[in-house]
Amino acid sequence: MKSLFDLPGDDAERILELRREILRHDRLYYVEARPVISDREYDQLLDELMHLESAHPELVTPDSPTQRVGGEPIGTFETVTHSVPMLSLANTYSREEVEDFDRRVRQALEGASPRYVCELKYDGVAMSLTYRNGLMVQAATRGDGEKGDNVTANVRTIRAVPLRLELPDIQTATVRGEVYMLTETFLEINRLAEANDEKVFANPRNLTAGTLKQKNPKAVAKRRLEFVAYWLDTQDVTLESHSANIDLLKKMGLPTSPATAMCDSVEQVLEFLAEWDERRFELPFQIDGVVIKVDSLRQQQELGSVARSPRWAIAYKYEAKKAQSVLRDITLQVGRTGVVTPVAELTPTLLAGSTISRATLHNEDYVRDLDLCIGDTVVIEKGGDVIPKVSAVVRELRPPTVERWHMPHVCPCPRQAHIHRPEGNAQWFCNDARCPWQLRRTLEHFASRDAMDIDGLGQKAIEQFIEAGLLTSIADIYRLSERSDAILMLERWAPKSLQRLIDGINASKQQPFERVLFALGIRFVGEGVAKILAKNFPSIDALISATREQLTSVNEIGDSIAESILSYLAEDDNRTLIEALRLAGLRMESDQPLATSNEFAGMTFVFTGEMTTMTRREAEEMVEQRGGKASGSVSKKTSYVVAGQAAGSKLAKAQELGVSVLTEEEFRRMITSPDSN
Repeated sequence: MKSLFDLPGDDAERILELRREILRHDRLYYVEARPVISDREYDQLLDELMHLESAHPELVTPDSPTQRVGGEPIGTFETVTHSVPMLSLANTYSREEVEDFDRRVRQALEGASPRYVCELKYDGVAMSLTYRNGLMVQAATRGDGEKGDNVTANVRTIRAVPLRLELPDIQTATVRGEVYMLTETFLEINRLAEANDEKVFANPRNLTAGTLKQKNPKAVAKRRLEFVAYWLDTQDVTLESHSANIDLLKKMGLPTSPATAMCDSVEQVLEFLAEWDERRFELPFQIDGVVIKVDSLRQQQELGSVARSPRWAIAYKYEAKKAQSVLRDITLQVGRTGVVTPVAELTPTLLAGSTISRATLHNEDYVRDLDLCIGDTVVIEKGGDVIPKVSAVVRELRPPTVERWHMPHVCPCPRQAHIHRPEGNAQWFCNDARCPWQLRRTLEHFASRDAMDIDGLGQKAIEQFIEAGLLTSIADIYRLSERSDAILMLERWAPKSLQRLIDGINASKQQPFERVLFALGIRFVGEGVAKILAKNFPSIDALISATREQLTSVNEIGDSIAESILSYLAEDDNRTLIEALRLAGLRMESDQPLATSNEFAGMTFVFTGEMTTMTRREAEEMVEQRGGKASGSVSKKTSYVVAGQAAGSKLAKAQELGVSVLTEEEFRRMITSPDSN
């Protein structure tokens, strides 16, 4: 079949055509919810555009779909002032309060009959977008309503946000809306975190807020955030009503709420509230209520605001859905790093559209604080938290024969290994490296997409191989090609699927050193930390020989991470595994730029203000390449603050604490001087 790259025609014209086509498909997908091509076909269009722009960099423009993710991670978020303050809505929780709101509006309008617009209240993070000359030039969080953080680089990664407006009549505008996350995306991120024994997030809103605070837009792009618009301000056209503004936002290429209702009376408003109280769990995203607004902008202006809340709008908040169930048992589950977590086994109960039979209990202290006993009737709830939780005990229903639960001291796996709780830690751990529960999760992590990405080695295959005795450690993965006959005897395996697995295993040997480090599953060593380690230590041997001081001198490597690395590498079994993987052909050396010296070892630098001869990131890399640490905050432990132009609060704090302050030129002399230490 003819490739897209073989199409004839002028490259500049093709680039414009591709941009228009991609923009059209973005609109169909995010605004109209009716995609007409597959994700693969969309990616082919984007790949062709990237190919052409790479060949003609002079034709790249800021609004190109290829420019959503780019640039270096930022150091700090700039504070910006909102052109129009971002007000906070007053909350209501009952039918009576909604009726009071309607009464107050009618009184203030001296008997006029207002129409209301009801919209779903997305449970996300409020965002203000600024467009000039049709281009999105700024995205800012609500902050205190007057000022917020400039998160433009992060918001540009959200495909639902158009980089250029589609309506020629509107070129300059402020658009407000909510950044949120689909429930499916949230659960997928949590599943991966849980499999890696990493922190799981309570709800999509918390994860969305944390994602927007990330300083690397590439990391933000991986979280697949969404956006919905609900407010418009522009001088380019006459604005008369909120409902008409919603239609304008759609024409501008922005996604809006799929469920919006015009209501001529408070009774219709209450019907909408009742309908979505029942239907909210059908949605692919989280809502925590409904926003009720007076439709007429003239009436909104007449009603005005009080403090920081408008008189013309309120938010009706839904209560968390709750149900009662019986705690039948408390079992244990084991993560890949040996963390042992208690789990509530419940009488199956219907809650918010799904049947709940299990819920995490976090740790031993959580069970004790709730005073849970086997046989108790408990309250389970599911509101802003997608993950069901046991929130209380119904003590008046406690039977006289309940059984008080105590944390077992043996692992639930067949090996029955001893588990322990380190002093000062809320978690219990199983240290038996041959624990089959740990082994399964360890292998799943090692083969996962973000680690070694071994095609054909999924969860079901791993379980089969463990049961058949083909996998007893990570190293056995690289011996599976020698066990072809045994694999072909297993259910669902044929020569074609076997070859796919072998090809996937061989391909994994080309994964870079930082992927190998991440795949090993060292506690606290996620993708980001693995990259930092690979950049600062040239090989696994260098990492094995590193001291605590050398580890903690690296920016972002603290005491907990250093202790975890040292403990892992001190274990003979882990050293044996590393050597086996080396012999199997895995890459145990870094191809990243390495630290050139240790002259700044033990030193911490903070950069503030505008650098003129280098970027802040370049300056931080110069410190890290010399064994030092670059930090974003000033403390008594800071060695030097390097102050560029227009340095602000960090410079003042350094002077207050007596920290040495360098100019940019003095810092340059320090890094070029042979006796800079």
